[in-house]
Formats: sequence, structure tokens, C-alpha cells
Amino acid sequence: MTSPDKNNKSNDFVNTTVKVSSAGITGNIFLSLFKLIAGIVAHSEAMISDAIHSASDVFSSIIVIIGVKFSAKKADREHPYGHERFECVAALILAVVLLVTGLFIGHTASEQILSGNIENIAVPGRLALFAAIISIISKEAMYQYTKFYAKAIKSSALMADAWHHRSDAFSSVGALIGIAGARLGHPVCDKIASIVICAFILKAAFDIFKDAVSKMVDSSCDPETENRIETCALKQTGVLGVDMIQTRVFGNKIYVDIEICAEGSITLEAAHGIAENVHDAIEAGFPDVKHVMVHVNPYRMKE
Repeated sequence: MTSPDKNNKSNDFVNTTVKVSSAGITGNIFLSLFKLIAGIVAHSEAMISDAIHSASDVFSSIIVIIGVKFSAKKADREHPYGHERFECVAALILAVVLLVTGLFIGHTASEQILSGNIENIAVPGRLALFAAIISIISKEAMYQYTKFYAKAIKSSALMADAWHHRSDAFSSVGALIGIAGARLGHPVCDKIASIVICAFILKAAFDIFKDAVSKMVDSSCDPETENRIETCALKQTGVLGVDMIQTRVFGNKIYVDIEICAEGSITLEAAHGIAENVHDAIEAGFPDVKHVMVHVNPYRMKE
């Protein structure tokens, strides 16, 4: 039976994600429209590419909201361990969106450079420079805001969305340099900036994909956390040692299997009480732990 405290944490997790993602959606809609208009009016291919990147952020934030809502659903007969991995699925979809966006931008810019019509490339106007500066400031602010809450609630999907914002900020830096170079007499710099933007997007896609996959293949949590869990178990009355501890990361939650040893002559009821104390202490001390399985072995002196 799920405790009211865990239900409240789950609700806070969803509410925080929706709040942060909704703020990102609103900001990116206005920013992408502004950059698109600036790119068209100022004849900047790099700024138009940057606008497409920001528009993809809107889609990614929607994916994050959907994924987190699914991941917060209670366990059922078909999914007895819960739905936390839906958040990883959301992150994987986001990685694919970034990959497609990056390849589209890179392909378009490469075609224009390889066509040989460099002399006919229009020089971007000042509005494109202004839009790039506004984009850098805005996207970095979105990154810091989203990262803060992603760390607070330990959400991989929200952290992926934060890095999407950061990759957009980096791409805007590339756009700024490219536009400035084009205005200084090198029009091809605007196209090169689009390719740089492509590289940033692809790097972000790879990092998000790698992180999501690692959380879907039942990898163990970090050694420091395992050591802290073991120490917590050893502090409980009646625990004479820890024979084995195994952990696995399931979405944004941790499952723990631990074998403790207790005095062999105690009753089954007493052994069960010790195991229950260990279970409750670990769940109370580690908010990321969703489930603990405790097995009690009779204590044997080591030779």
C-alpha cells in the first residue's frame, strides 16, 4: 500500500514538472517566433535555424509533460513495478527530436555551402545580431531555471529539457559569431554558424540518449549511495552485519535488495521486526528509494 507521503511526493513531482515545462513552452513560443521573424527580415539563415531549434523545444517540453504524467501513474496489474520508465521514454523521444532537428539544419546549411553560390549569400542585418543576444540570455535563464527544479525533484526528462535549453543557448552563440562574421564581409560565416548549431544539437541528443538508456537497463546506483544505504542498515538494532546489497535504477527511482544478518537463536517474529526496521529506515532516509527487499541470514562468525 502506498503511503500518503509518497503520494504527495509523486504529486509534487508532476506539478513541478508541469509548472517548469509550461514556463518553457510559453517562453520558447515567443522566442522562436521572434527569432524566425528576425531571421527572415534580416536575411539570416543561422537565425532561422536557431528559431527552428527553439521551436523544437516547445515540442520537447510537451513530451516531457506527457512522459512524467505517465511515469507518475500508480502500479497496476500490467505494470506491478510502476511506470517510472515512461520518463526515460520521454527523454529518448526528445533525443530523437533533437537528432532530426540537428540533421535538418546541418544538411540545409551544407547544401548551400557546397552549391558554390557563396557570393550570392545575403548579408544579415543588425536585427539578427540583436535576436541572437536576446536568445542567448533567455535560453541560459531557461536552462538555469529548469536545471534547478530537475535536480530538486531528480527528473531525468526535465534535466534533458534543461540541456535542450542550454544547447539552444550555445547554438545562439554560434549564430551570433556567424552573423557577426557575415556582417564583417564573410557571408559564408552565417551558413557555417548553422553547421555549428547542428553540432551542438547532435551532441545534446547523444548525451540525453545515453543517460536515458542507462536508466532503462537496470544499472546499479552509484557506490556512494550503496555505502550510505549499507551504513543505514547497520545502525538498526539487531543488525550484526550486511552480507549483500544490490541496487537497480528504475526510471528516477531506486530498488534495493539487501541481506542482513542477525542472531541465529532469535524468533522468526523478532527477525521479521529487525527486517522491517531496516526497510523503514532505508525508505525514510533515501527519498529516491521506492522499494526495499530485506532478507535475514543467521549471523556466523567469520574465520
